[in-house]
Order: sequence, then C-alpha cells, then structure tokens
Amino acid sequence: MKIFRTIFAILVMFSLITGCQTVKQKTDAIIEKENNKLSEYIGESATKLQMELGKPDEDFENEKGNFVMIYNTKKYGFPCERRFEINPERIVVGFASNGCF
Repeated sequence: MKIFRTIFAILVMFSLITGCQTVKQKTDAIIEKENNKLSEYIGESATKLQMELGKPDEDFENEKGNFVMIYNTKKYGFPCERRFEINPERIVVGFASNGCF
C-alpha cells in the first residue's frame, strides 16, 4: 500500500511540473509574438504608428528628450501597456510591452 501512495505522489508531482512548463512555454510564445509584432514599428514614423494604433492614452517627453506614447488596453481582464519611444525626427526607436499576451 505504501508503494502505491509513493507512485501516486510521484505521478501527481510529475503532472504538476509538466503542466507548469507547458503554461510557461505558451506564455513565452505569446510574448515573443507580441514583441515581433511591435518590433515592426521600429524605424517607422510616429504618424504610421498612430494611424494603426490610434491616439495614445498618454504621451510625454522623457529625460532623453524623446517623446513617449503609451497605449493602455485590457486583454482577458488584465491591463496591457505598450510604450513607444519616438526620437525628435518622429521615428519610433524603441518599445516596451507589459502585461500583453
């Protein structure tokens, strides 16, 4: 009987560990897809960015003198924030994405 408990415990632990790895792999794939999508805007004009994503929810000038545009949405009930950094020539030079999957 003790052997069966041990085997059962090992099977439960194994299924929990592999389940967590599967979720992490799926999450990593979604994040990579999001980053690939947003990286297409690097080198593009801020006008094109606004044409495709609309008016930003927030914008300001950062300490480097670049303009930052922030887009906030909710996906699956979770807040999603996308930040784009635009240089003085109005070209997108960087982005960051938080909570978007």
